[in-house]
Order: sequence, then structure tokens, then C-alpha cells
Amino acid sequence: MSRIHDALKRAEQERSTSTGTHVEPTFEHAEVLRESMPVMQPAAGMVSNNMGSGLNYESLLARCPQSDWTPDPRTMLFFQADDSRVGAEEFRTLRSRLYQIREKMQLKNLMVTSALPKEGKSFVSANLAQVMVRQHGRRALVIDADLRNPGMHRHFGAPQTPGLAEYLLGECDEFSALQRGPMENLFFMPAGRMVGSAPELLANGRLKLLLQRVEPLFDWIIIDTSPVIPVSDSTLVAHHCDGVLLVVRSNVTPSDMARRAREEFPDKLLLGVVLNGTMAGDVARSKYYYGEAVATGV
Repeated sequence: MSRIHDALKRAEQERSTSTGTHVEPTFEHAEVLRESMPVMQPAAGMVSNNMGSGLNYESLLARCPQSDWTPDPRTMLFFQADDSRVGAEEFRTLRSRLYQIREKMQLKNLMVTSALPKEGKSFVSANLAQVMVRQHGRRALVIDADLRNPGMHRHFGAPQTPGLAEYLLGECDEFSALQRGPMENLFFMPAGRMVGSAPELLANGRLKLLLQRVEPLFDWIIIDTSPVIPVSDSTLVAHHCDGVLLVVRSNVTPSDMARRAREEFPDKLLLGVVLNGTMAGDVARSKYYYGEAVATGV
């Protein structure tokens, strides 16, 4: 690791210590997530990390194309002015728990997956990123790494290409594949065009390079992946992440499938489980409640 990169990491740590990270209150029903570590803020000022010295965050991110998104109002909870929508408070609770986790371990690259398709992983990924940037000064990137059945661009109402597939194929750089939308500090890398060699692309080394290059620019990088049981893609992506959230759908996900998916990840990597699609009457019994709106999440 270069001396410049070492200095950048030290600056991150010093800034976190000097600014005094705000940690939101604990949610007593969210014990499914283990406790963890302080907020790692991006260092102010200049960045190197193989992107060239003398460039600051704003000038780098200004290279990302501005896109006219049309977010799906049924599933995207934080683009509207109404902060009281069903499920919004539960995403704030999930945010709080993740910041608590970050008090005890490195946590910036977060992978969200599920055992099977249609359980709400993309819904959780997209809304978690939105609630993260609702905190002043926080910057988040969502990456759709489900190269087999990409759908995140539909939630955001954003262009599908260029995206991760084009980057992994070496057809564009990271900033050409990143999009800026209408929500301040929220960035999105779509999956890109459909490809027939997803495992080979995800394992070719360029995903690791991508994360190394963009990590200093964001407070959170949330990666939505293919389901665990049908294909191996998510386990390949997990090697480059600090933690994993597993989404299961209430009264839908078979318990044996959830257990099999959970066993794909070591204890130190699996942060917890998000229960999706519960009804209003189940709120007292559930770990996380996202209400009926979750039924439309994919």
C-alpha cells in the first residue's frame, strides 16, 4: 500500500475521532444484528488511490453523468417529501444498527442478498442507500451486481447502461458507469447490459479494483447481488465486502432455503437478517418491519 493511501486512511480515522460521530438510539427489537463499529468518514480534500494525485472528491464525482431518474413511488420511500411513509422509520432503525456495528469493525462495503428471487433485496438495498444520504454530508453508492436479472434501474427509473458489466468488460471507466440522480449524494451504478458470463466477469479482478478506486469517495457502498441459492455470484462478491445482509420474505422464504443461504457466509461476515413483507399486525413480533409496501419490492 502506498504512503499516500496510508495517509488517506489515517486522515479518515482522525476525522472520525475529531468530529465525534453521531450514533442513533438502539432499537431493542433488532438484536438479530450483532453490534459493531464507529463511522468511517471519507477524508476531506485530496485523494490518490490510483486515480491520480491532485483531484478532490467533488471534481472526481463531477465526471459522473447526471441522469433524469423517475423513481418508482411504490417502492422508493425517500424521494418524496413525506417522511412518514410506511417502512421509512424501520429503515432509519436499520441505519442506526449498521452505524452501531461500525463502532467495532470496518464496515463500508455492504452486500445485500437473499436466498431466492423475489424476496425484496433490491428494495432493501435502494431504500437503505436513500436513508443513508438523508444524514447531512453522507454519500452513498448503490451497485447493481445482479448481472443475471438486473432490476435496480427500474426502482430508480434510471438508465440500465453503461454499468457494471461494461466496466468489468473494460469498455468504460468507473465514472462513466456511475450516475448522479435527483437525490443529493446518492450515486448509482446499474448492472449494465445482460451478459452470459456473470461468474467469470465478477471473478476477473476488476470488481476488486472498482471498489478500491471508489471506496474513498463514499461513506457507504451498498451492493445488490443475485440470490444465493440458484447461483454462485453472491459468494464471489462477498469476498470483496465488509458485511452481508440477508433478506428473507415473511411467510414466503422456506426456512430450509434461508438456512442454506445463511451457511454460505462465515459468521464474521453475516451481519444479520432483514425480515421483509410483514403485515402491520406483525410489527411487535418482527425484527424489522417494512409493511405492505414491501410486497412490491423485488
